[in-house]
Amino acid sequence: MIRRNIDVIEEKLDLSGVRILDIGSGDGSLVRALTKRGAHVTGLECGAAQLEKARAAETVGDETYVEGFGQDLPFDDGAFDVSIFFNSLHHVPSDVMAAALSEAARVLKPGGTLYIAEPVAQGAKQDVWALIDDETEVRAEAYAALKASQSLALAEVEEISYNVVDRYDSAEAALDMMIRVDPSRAELVNKVRDDFVARFDAVVRPSAKGGFEMEQPMRVNIMVKQLG
Repeated sequence: MIRRNIDVIEEKLDLSGVRILDIGSGDGSLVRALTKRGAHVTGLECGAAQLEKARAAETVGDETYVEGFGQDLPFDDGAFDVSIFFNSLHHVPSDVMAAALSEAARVLKPGGTLYIAEPVAQGAKQDVWALIDDETEVRAEAYAALKASQSLALAEVEEISYNVVDRYDSAEAALDMMIRVDPSRAELVNKVRDDFVARFDAVVRPSAKGGFEMEQPMRVNIMVKQLG
């Protein structure tokens, strides 16, 4: 089933007036989308380029951005109603994933929700992106960590699978995005650029919105911080 990530979030979370922490908020796209829907959102990001882009965007409400790491959140206990890892848990170093999940739970109020959305390492997009960063192992580690986190006063209430359609202006734009997310990739990107473009062109389809698109399998796990 093809769905939009934001539609799944709206279906599963109460957004109006809630305090949300987006851990690994990137360029702030999700922060702004949730703010538009009535939430009070704080984005936490460790990447300087992504944080700069988020802060440079036009504000849509009272959203804020903070520099920091998921395994050491600079917030008080119970400061948020919802913590979100959106395409970000697998970017946390594997040796501190458990700490990051524990921190996400710590800053939740009792009864608060931890929402984890992760891309699944399958499909055509995986074959293209693996040239630069094969995330099969780290995504498996992230899934194992979130399953183990139920010992951290978190109870899983639901797991959801669906596909999203990702749109790109071009293969070059996709490569630029990958470098912005992780500047250390630049040298490798230049080495595999031609192969990446060839694989990209072989699997994408034209998008009605312009540019190109491909499907990405997603998995969402929803957990609740237990009372007491």
